[in-house]
Amino acid sequence: MSESTTPDREGEQQVLYRQRDFPVFQNRMYATAADAIACPRGDIELVEDELTGLVHNAAFDPALVIYDREYQNEQGLSLAFRDHLRAVAEIVESRLGPAGLIEIGCGKGFFLEMLAARGSEVAGFDPSYEGDNPLINRRYFSDAENIRADGLIMRHVLEHVRDPYAFLQTIQQANGGGGLLYIEVPCFDWILDQRAWFDVFYEHVNYFRLTDLKAMFGTVLHAERLFGGQYLGVVVDLASLRPPRKTADERLALPADFGRILLGPKQHGAVTAIWGGASKGVIFSLLSQRAGHPIDVVIDINPAKQGRYLPGTGLRVQSPAEALPSLPNSSVVYVMNPMYLAEISALAGPRVCCVGVHEP
Repeated sequence: MSESTTPDREGEQQVLYRQRDFPVFQNRMYATAADAIACPRGDIELVEDELTGLVHNAAFDPALVIYDREYQNEQGLSLAFRDHLRAVAEIVESRLGPAGLIEIGCGKGFFLEMLAARGSEVAGFDPSYEGDNPLINRRYFSDAENIRADGLIMRHVLEHVRDPYAFLQTIQQANGGGGLLYIEVPCFDWILDQRAWFDVFYEHVNYFRLTDLKAMFGTVLHAERLFGGQYLGVVVDLASLRPPRKTADERLALPADFGRILLGPKQHGAVTAIWGGASKGVIFSLLSQRAGHPIDVVIDINPAKQGRYLPGTGLRVQSPAEALPSLPNSSVVYVMNPMYLAEISALAGPRVCCVGVHEP
């Protein structure tokens, strides 16, 4: 499936994985299939930097990535994800405190509003915000704000910026040189362990391990894997930010079967359905299609995605009420995220068989 999963040397970078023509935004929805297929695209070339040890997409072009209100990445509709957010809120409250908080990249504001409802004093910044909450500023956080926070929150932001260390320096300077910071990012070790090739996206420039975050901060007050191991959550002291340096002698290598397509040959008349029209579903559908096993039906509970089209494949996203009655009895529905399998199985009912996409 991949054009290269064998490490090689290119100057001071080790190339780990290559793909071509990925949608620039896997969470931007389109009004027509033609627009979705014609979406902006970019290439993937994951490399490990030999000096810092950080993994990033060397082919990334930041000029292609401009976030706006068409960007839809809200996960708060899921009960399982709400449980995760409550666990994160407890970490924030216990480690950062309830006052003087700023959430950088707060998205549609769900987590910020959860914190506020629990009694925290919090403001947010995000250019993709759509609502009218006066606590949220529809722009990027910068030193021009002249605001110093006691605690900063960055959930799923650091993987999107081209130079994470320089970005953290900017945040550090904007906040007077210090302050506590909660960082949450996808866990690259989980992606490798699970052979989750559908968790490699163009939007995600960086892929972090816990060792990477510890290398960037001298003081790490809290560190754990969250959401079934898929995420890393750390609380650090911004004042202890330092240039990361690779310390291990071993070179990172992807598992030999990392690019294995999970679906077998498609039988005549069979319908292949997936549940999850977000990041994982976009890439799973795209690379399954390229491997000769196209997806027929995409289901998602997010009303903002329903009736719209996935970038890359142009597949139309359907609600459960629309999609499920049309599936043949005993159809297999591949659930893109194992954390949602139980709630999706209960919602889908006994007429179809929901299986985790990681299952053999």
